[in-house]
Amino acid sequence: MTLQEAAVKADALAQEGSARELADLRAQWGDDLESAARSADFRERAVAFRAIGQFRWRQKEELLRRGLDDESPAARGSALLSLELLSRDHPSTINSVRSLLHNLATVDGNAAVRRLAIVCLRNGSPQRETIVLLDGLAEDDEAEPELRQAAAKVSQTLKRKPQSKK
Repeated sequence: MTLQEAAVKADALAQEGSARELADLRAQWGDDLESAARSADFRERAVAFRAIGQFRWRQKEELLRRGLDDESPAARGSALLSLELLSRDHPSTINSVRSLLHNLATVDGNAAVRRLAIVCLRNGSPQRETIVLLDGLAEDDEAEPELRQAAAKVSQTLKRKPQSKK
């Protein structure tokens, strides 16, 4: 079984709520995942970063942070997919990398990576600077239509979220 196949199996186990089996699979694949995340081959890194989310591996969030800085758009995209999955019930996952996501959403050279960063921001807290950034992207006539639409949609979602008490 490859890391990618193990990750698909882990995702199925997580969806079924099979915590014990998922923990066993994590124990079995932890070293391989760490090794793949540090590989010189961007394809192996991309599989590893995607696997972190499929394994629901919160303890590997620091690896995802490195994935957001990866030179490969495929690896950055995989890290963003995992970040989005892990942050659905945990806004702190997004809040801890918010500045990196802002940077990816505005200046990354890959349009898909920019859109994925915007989608990730949806799961974070509705902070003013994020909403202002998204509104600016949504109104940018030079931005591609898909990016503008994603930014507008996420901005509206964040505006509807209740503000946390300070």
